[in-house]
Amino acid sequence: MNDTLMPDSGISDAPKEQQATLWRDDGWTARIIKNEDDDGWAVEMTKDGQAEPALVGPWTMGRDKKNPKPLDSPAFITLVKTANEVLRRHEQQLHATLHKSVKIDTDDGRLTVKLDIVPDEDEPYAVLSAYDEFGESLAEIRVPPTYKLTVDRASAWAAGGFGKQG
Repeated sequence: MNDTLMPDSGISDAPKEQQATLWRDDGWTARIIKNEDDDGWAVEMTKDGQAEPALVGPWTMGRDKKNPKPLDSPAFITLVKTANEVLRRHEQQLHATLHKSVKIDTDDGRLTVKLDIVPDEDEPYAVLSAYDEFGESLAEIRVPPTYKLTVDRASAWAAGGFGKQG
């Protein structure tokens, strides 16, 4: 039997741990911590291998109104779902920030102009590209990562024959 896990399998080889204030399972760690903003408690959800929590939220006080309510299976499952949703939304927002497109009408038909930002640490840049209605590439140039793609700018670029200036 092969004990090697595939990197994208979603299965963690970290041991399960189920304590009142710490649960590890399914690639996540839930830890109840003292809320720094008040006298209450908070829970942080950290994905295995990550240094920072993906989610930090308030946690319920126990019956004694002093200690935190212990973690349990239903709460952990809900926390994992919520933390996964937070990560998914963050990825969607990052993708939307780095990849933009507009559609423009020209004498040659409807075109799609895309701006793809490459967030390189040393030399970030962006690629401005144009495609016809069949997806065929018409032009591509490198532009500053601060380039703002608008319908007017895309139309001017196309009307100028896709010159070097966007």
